[in-house]
Amino acid sequence: MFRSYCRTAAFIAASAVAISHAASAGEANNEIIVTASPFSRDADSIATIVGRVDRAEILRHGGASLADVLDEVPGVTGSGFAAGSSRPVIRGFDANRVRILENGVGSFDVSDVGPDHGVPIDPLSALSVEVVRGAATLRFGSQAIGGVVNAINNRIPLEMPAKPVTGEITGSYGSNGQSKLGSGMLDAALGPQFAVHADGFIRRAGDYDIPGGTQSNSYFRGFGFSGGGSYFFGDSRLGAAGVRYETKYGIPGEDTFIDMKQTKGLFGSSFALDAGALTTLTVDGGYADYAHSEKDPTAGNAVLSTFLDKEWDSRAEALFSAMGPISAAALGAQVQHKEFSALGEGGDFLFPATTKSAAGFGFAEVPLLPKLRLQLGARVERVEVDGTPASNTPVARGFTPVSGSAGVVFDPSKAITLGLTVASAARAPAQTELFARGPHDGPLTFETGDPSLDIERANSIEATLRFRSSVVEIEGAVWGARFDNYIYGRLTGNTCDEDGNCAPHNGEELKELFYEQRDADFLGAEAKATVSLYQAPAGTVAAVVLADYVRASFQSNLNVPRIPPYHVGAGLAWASAQVDADVMLKYTGTLNRIGFAETPTKGFASLDASLAWRPLASRPDIEVSLVGRNLTDRLQRNAIALNKDTVVLPGRDVRFMVRSAF
Repeated sequence: MFRSYCRTAAFIAASAVAISHAASAGEANNEIIVTASPFSRDADSIATIVGRVDRAEILRHGGASLADVLDEVPGVTGSGFAAGSSRPVIRGFDANRVRILENGVGSFDVSDVGPDHGVPIDPLSALSVEVVRGAATLRFGSQAIGGVVNAINNRIPLEMPAKPVTGEITGSYGSNGQSKLGSGMLDAALGPQFAVHADGFIRRAGDYDIPGGTQSNSYFRGFGFSGGGSYFFGDSRLGAAGVRYETKYGIPGEDTFIDMKQTKGLFGSSFALDAGALTTLTVDGGYADYAHSEKDPTAGNAVLSTFLDKEWDSRAEALFSAMGPISAAALGAQVQHKEFSALGEGGDFLFPATTKSAAGFGFAEVPLLPKLRLQLGARVERVEVDGTPASNTPVARGFTPVSGSAGVVFDPSKAITLGLTVASAARAPAQTELFARGPHDGPLTFETGDPSLDIERANSIEATLRFRSSVVEIEGAVWGARFDNYIYGRLTGNTCDEDGNCAPHNGEELKELFYEQRDADFLGAEAKATVSLYQAPAGTVAAVVLADYVRASFQSNLNVPRIPPYHVGAGLAWASAQVDADVMLKYTGTLNRIGFAETPTKGFASLDASLAWRPLASRPDIEVSLVGRNLTDRLQRNAIALNKDTVVLPGRDVRFMVRSAF
């Protein structure tokens, strides 16, 4: 296996060397990223690769979850449990190893408690979504050990609008499930120093069609809105926003549905200090009151379970200019507080729990040579989790995860950027892993936590390559991680009733699951290449190729459960002043390397295409488009979903969309 990854790394490196002879003067990548570094900069200045989708891609995908809009980012899949609860999975890591953020602040939900619980951030509110993998996640907490997904919007305006009023209105209709959605955004300047923002969305979709039928109870209905503003004084700003999110969605394969509501307040600021080396202080935070009820429509919408979360998150980060050998540095602190509780049947699964954490973190960059930079990161965190396990004896646990990373960025030419990162990142066990104690009706599991779990640690290494020229762009990464005390949910093969009476083949529907720890090894690779095939004043044609692969096993040679299969894809894209079009064929591999009590999943191909037309040359901000997903109507199952044996992914969908910006 190790030799195969070496061959992959050698292939990526050799490709870069070969094409560098054809285009020795590459074009700079001007795409600005905000999540992976405390300093706003282009993506190629960081040792790790940042995945990113922009506003146009978000609208083209049109999905109800962040995972939907990231399906063409190598290394990212979705949990796919329901239309309203597909959480991003990064390199096989999900739930308590992937943090979902909005402008760098937590999403304030219980999606890490169960795969049927959605994330209350709709993609329609985002201007872009960034995916950070590897050591750069240290800025965001131990629960980001596997990756970060950050939805970036302008709910707290970051700068004064260029025009007095700008905005966008979109609407679409999809053939599958007769889905309908609409959204609007507005940014305005009120005088020379005050900017305001408002946005809202509404979406409706019935049970979606699958090859040969309909997936029952797969509908989605949701809406949300927000309003915010910022006051600007000099190079500083101070702002706040309020957000409301509501949704109802069915749990496929069951009769129940989830009724979710969240009210959230956000705060954001940036102060230009210019006090010697200290240049800027940013302070961001938020508080949310979240609740969802799981209801049974066959019993008059009776409430079966209610999950509550009252949570706040705050961050402060000070930026420094050059000091001695350090060209730039950042020091920060983060404090979080989470109060979780469940009522009804949910109280049988998990008793009330409180999680508190306080952390300090730092980042520094040191130029070693004109084309070689060293990047260092560190985080020290104190986590306290209080809850009640199956023993009914309250338990208070405290953990001190300490993490660090070191990376080098080497630019041998204007076209090529090489990166190498080593990291040791630690994570404290989460409330569910420690204190789960009973039936969880959404994923149909009977879960038992272990209050004696230790800190999980991942020692990793990652090599990256980026090549950019006027003809070719390549991004690739090869990585490996050795986990000490990897925490996972082990299925036993037994099934249980609601009271925890478990046995093999007893006809009950709940799968017995225990949270345990074992040492594990992860190896993976991902790459994406874009090649310009034709360039002319009338338009351009480009080819896109992407792939990702991850292999995870315990050191006992058993497979880590619920690891996604490999993906390969290829497509063509046409871009011009008035018409854009693309087609992508993506293959999801067969999954045979499965954990105990799991079933294999067949591979499948998905054919997607889109066509966008801007009918008025004088108004390129008016666009009409058609988007097709799974056009061959192939039967598809999500290999990592706990309900994959009974739930099929959506069949063919053709969506018509109109967008107007002003």
